[in-house]
Amino acid sequence: MTSRAGFVALIGEPNAGKSTLTNRMVGAKVSIVTHKVQTTRARIRGVALEGDSQIVFVDTPGLFRPRRRLDRAMVAAAWGGAADADIIVLLVEAHRGVTEGVERILEGLEDIGKGRKIALAINKIDKVKSEVLLGLSKKLNDAFPFVETFMISAEKGHGADHLKQWLADELPEGPWLYPEDQIADLPMRMIAAEMTREKLTLRLHQELPYQLTVETENWEERKDGSARIDQLVYVMRDGHKGIVLGNKGETIKAVSKAAREELEEFLGRRVHLFIQIKVRPNWLEEKERYSEMGLDFRDGNK
Repeated sequence: MTSRAGFVALIGEPNAGKSTLTNRMVGAKVSIVTHKVQTTRARIRGVALEGDSQIVFVDTPGLFRPRRRLDRAMVAAAWGGAADADIIVLLVEAHRGVTEGVERILEGLEDIGKGRKIALAINKIDKVKSEVLLGLSKKLNDAFPFVETFMISAEKGHGADHLKQWLADELPEGPWLYPEDQIADLPMRMIAAEMTREKLTLRLHQELPYQLTVETENWEERKDGSARIDQLVYVMRDGHKGIVLGNKGETIKAVSKAAREELEEFLGRRVHLFIQIKVRPNWLEEKERYSEMGLDFRDGNK
């Protein structure tokens, strides 16, 4: 059998289910999943194996109308991830249909779509009736020449195996790109930071999550096999620091406990997690913060 390997970019609006689908395909939690939009910042790649094929998923930030530097850098990363991929899969939420955002993405696909395979995956199919699905599929396929259409539920798994098998068969022939046991090309420091940021996002339901970032400052391997991880949470104002701390520090304690438990499960060993909160009013304009998130600071100028 000939081995196959290549990159698959999942694109779509924020919250379309790209991260959930990546995690289901890879079989491990590599991409932050929350019910809030715009939570994936960097191009996180998960590596999935299917038969003799290695599928490298580029989980792009959701495509939306950018307003700030960080937004512009995220959108540039999303289109960059799509342009570099062998196959692009557009995820559209069944119950939301063809929104203004989806129309903008279809226009963008016209620009980068020449000579590459672009498939459509209609997600969250359990939320609508079959006739609505068929109508949506027709409308989207009339608007763009998708090579294949899949009806899936990334959360429940319906149709995901069929999509994964198709991707495995369609990738170019060639040697695998990553060692077999490697599930993500993000450094563990960044994955650890994403896990903590996810917990903060879930607990803080206001606008604040988009004005904070988490960095893993230090990672120390201990002789007993455990790891000590020191993290910094950057916020923009003193008032934000108080929100993240919570009454008598209970918010950050709960976040730290949840993040530590998930890290221990992910790494399969004990973790000692220490989190500090720092006020940096201009972190959204600091080049180093973008590098930590795997984004290009210059893309925010566009």
